Amino acid sequence: MSASVPALFDLTGKVALITGASRGIGAAIARTLAASGAHVIVSSRKTEECETVAAAIRDSGGSAEALACHIGEMEQIESAFERISARHGRLHILVNNAATNPYFGPLIDTDLAAFQKTVDVNIRGYFFMSARGMKLIAASGGGSIVNVASVNGVRPAAGQGLYSMTKAAVISLTQACAQEGGPLGVRVNALLPGLTDTKFASALTSNPKILAGVTQRLPLGRAAQPDEMVGAVLFLVSPSASYTTGACLTVDGGYLVS
Repeated sequence: MSASVPALFDLTGKVALITGASRGIGAAIARTLAASGAHVIVSSRKTEECETVAAAIRDSGGSAEALACHIGEMEQIESAFERISARHGRLHILVNNAATNPYFGPLIDTDLAAFQKTVDVNIRGYFFMSARGMKLIAASGGGSIVNVASVNGVRPAAGQGLYSMTKAAVISLTQACAQEGGPLGVRVNALLPGLTDTKFASALTSNPKILAGVTQRLPLGRAAQPDEMVGAVLFLVSPSASYTTGACLTVDGGYLVS
């Protein structure tokens, strides 16, 4: 018998960890995975902001908890996985969404502090979250990791040279983890969002001149809303993507073909 459409996206009984989930794309992903049956661990740097999202999910009938974790701090990564192991004993889904972009401007003017912060979060953080996540997911019987990269990892954007470089590294990390994760039962894929109207992208979206310059080159002619990213993530972590690993799913309004 063929699987029904709801069954293809059913996450009942799954435990999902989403980083950078206190707002924007991460919060939208958390709400959607919870609505699909997963127990969602809403993670970001501040417990209070995570709890706001988790409480809203619970109020809507979903299952969620808050977990503070700054992925730029190695001890916090270790602590987060220790807490998940102690409380749940398993993990099936990891969405690496937390990222930083403290500097917007010419690459040649990037200072060391901005460089270090961006690399610590966007590369080192993703690397060790993925490594720890793969071990726990494999021990739980298998599952899925989705790394939120960016179209900037394919086509570097003006004023975002450092950020673009780190997102290219996330794409490479995704492919390397997919190779190693396959035999362990862990699928690893990447989401490549285009311009999305979030606080994170406010340097672009809050400047009418910059925003107009970007959107006029997009076939869809506008920035995305956070909820427009979640369908791709739901697909990648669900049974419907059981033969999909190492893929980079672009959701960019046509940016890369313009």
